[in-house]
Amino acid sequence: MILPALSNALAARGYETLTPVQEAVTDPALSGSDLLVSAQTGSGKTVGFGLAIAPTLLGGEDRLPPAAAPLALIVAPTRELALQVMRELSWLYAEAGARLVTCVGGMDARDERRALERGAHIVVGTPGRLCDHINRGALDMTSLRAIVLDEADEMLDLGFREDLEFMLAAAPEDRRTLMFSATVPPMIAKLAEKFQRDAQRVTTLTGAKQHADIAYQALTVSPQDAEGAVINLLRYHDAQNAIVFANTRAMVARLTARLSNRGFAVVSLSGELSQSERTHALQAMRDGRARVCVATDVAARGIDLPNLDLVVHAELPTNSEGLLHRSGRTGRAGRKGISALIVPLKSANKAERLLKFAKITAEWTTPPTPEDIEAKDRERLLSDPVWSETPSETEGAFAAELLALHSPEVIAAAYLRLYKSRWSAPEELSAPGAPAPARERSAFGPSRWFALSVGNDDRAEARWLLPLLCRAGNLDKSAIGAIRVQAAETFVELAEAAVPGFLSSLGEGGQLDEGITARALDSAPAFAPAPRAPREDRPERAARAPREDRPARAPREYGGSRDHSAPRTAPKPRPKPAGAPPAAMTRAVEDGTVTPYRKPRAEAGDAPRPAKKPWSGDKPAGKPANKPFGKPAGDRKPGKSFGKPEGRPYDKSDSKPGAKPYGKPGAKPSDKPFDKPRARPAPRDAEPAAPRPNLAADTSKRFVPPGAAKKPGKPGTGKTFAGKPGAGKPAAGKPKGKGAAPKARAGFGGSTPPKRGKP
Repeated sequence: MILPALSNALAARGYETLTPVQEAVTDPALSGSDLLVSAQTGSGKTVGFGLAIAPTLLGGEDRLPPAAAPLALIVAPTRELALQVMRELSWLYAEAGARLVTCVGGMDARDERRALERGAHIVVGTPGRLCDHINRGALDMTSLRAIVLDEADEMLDLGFREDLEFMLAAAPEDRRTLMFSATVPPMIAKLAEKFQRDAQRVTTLTGAKQHADIAYQALTVSPQDAEGAVINLLRYHDAQNAIVFANTRAMVARLTARLSNRGFAVVSLSGELSQSERTHALQAMRDGRARVCVATDVAARGIDLPNLDLVVHAELPTNSEGLLHRSGRTGRAGRKGISALIVPLKSANKAERLLKFAKITAEWTTPPTPEDIEAKDRERLLSDPVWSETPSETEGAFAAELLALHSPEVIAAAYLRLYKSRWSAPEELSAPGAPAPARERSAFGPSRWFALSVGNDDRAEARWLLPLLCRAGNLDKSAIGAIRVQAAETFVELAEAAVPGFLSSLGEGGQLDEGITARALDSAPAFAPAPRAPREDRPERAARAPREDRPARAPREYGGSRDHSAPRTAPKPRPKPAGAPPAAMTRAVEDGTVTPYRKPRAEAGDAPRPAKKPWSGDKPAGKPANKPFGKPAGDRKPGKSFGKPEGRPYDKSDSKPGAKPYGKPGAKPSDKPFDKPRARPAPRDAEPAAPRPNLAADTSKRFVPPGAAKKPGKPGTGKTFAGKPGAGKPAAGKPKGKGAAPKARAGFGGSTPPKRGKP
């Protein structure tokens, strides 16, 4: 059942009958139910869900109430599809007085927020921007009566599942939920089961052939002719609107630049463009200012361009669903269209799998040739309706003037040339499977030969003769042909036009450069490639002596597999030969003997080495003797030295009886000045050591936290009273010893800020 306000809009738009999906969703029995609709692309789903939610929004009235909180929310996967849905619903609800607001990424969010504050009946947007407005409180969901998810499967593929679940959970429970999708994968079924109430399944997909109004072609080409095949296809069909699909943004930019250079009115559409650039590109296609759109799969969903007759897959899609959605841009609403796949030979198997999984039968052929394109141009020219139109008075007068000046044959030939100049020339394509043609070098000539006085004997090479000729001979690189280096001289081929300039640059006796002269030859010389002379600075390599046979290596005693569960025995020590050197690094000398790097250990009976004295020994000449503390003995004052007058280190025998080393309070005379001696392991038969005292059980040595009661320390010892103000503050007076900590700065723990005033 269609309401009068909407039926009038359909009649004004030229709708005589509804499509199958539109008739299915407008069934009066489904007016208040949730719907899960699946239909092929181009079947009129946008107008279909606009008609389906009309009874829910209008409630039997002819016009909508004043705009306030939104009544319907339409969610689309891409910006272009959301803007297209807004345009379709604008004319459909024009008589009902609907106010529509779009919320899509790339647009100014502040303008959208102000539009929502002024009130709206229907909000159309993309998932990310809609969730952003809901989180900020700009989009009020309390009054929603219907939510429509357009191309729901695509939104899940793009990763919008969490956003969709968030919006559906924030909407009122009594709203209607309509999901429209070309296919219904398991994820869509789970989403419908979770957020829809007794949803009715509506499908217009039958077992008939997919896209019956689209003719599929698979064009096999050589890999190097893929882009040329795209140009020939566009030239052959000359569609009013065509779209070329590529997989990457870089390929889109490449094809756009090449088609623009060939004279096509082309625009691009990809994710790297801003929203305004994408909108202007689609508008140029609708206005007729552009006829070719090169796009990624961002334009494969829901984009409806008028009179789009040709879809070219410059690169094969990744799956069969992508193939169907790309091809669905043509053959919409009963129109005919062509979907052509450019198939390089190495991708033929992939193309066959895509067509098989999509249940599509394609015609395998080759791209149009230049002869086919020329024949098609002639056919279009002869069938042009301009021939049947009656010329105006101005046109007739000008035609009579042309006939008076030229014959009809000359006028017709001139018109034909002007007609052909409007189009790009077709590409010459090689046969599929043929190797890429090698570049043919154009013949060099007419030319003249010259002989230079340097050759192979002088180590002449073409790589340094070429820049020499360009610099000293005032020549361009393109004027130099072949350079043939011989044993005593070098022959150079120069273009005839550059010979006068070259001769004028030569000095006396034909000197070209220092030590190099040039002379002209009457004819081309007869030369053969001379053998390269051996380099003098590289000695001849002697023949390698035959390798002596080595004795077979005995098998390893512990190699191979073994039982890993059994205990592993240590290998037997190898016997050492008598008189062998100790296990140390060795080196071989010329006579074959092996000597160790270090001296052998002392044998019995040898005199022992003299013991080295600490801080003593012979010092290098000119270098002062090292002192323990870096201060000469002569500069020390009596009583201030830590060692003996001779500068030796501290020794206990030097100190007085009862002296405490280093001023450490409470130290015993037996304390060591530097470190403790390393403990030796106790013998096996010794008694076990006494257990260490349990410090945790000794309450007298437990840690007292700050603020707890503690006995005051002795005055003058630097100890503080725990729990009182100023704890941690050093005792008044001069700090004792070198290890005394400096006073803490103001602002840190345990210190008091300095008083303000004069320093």
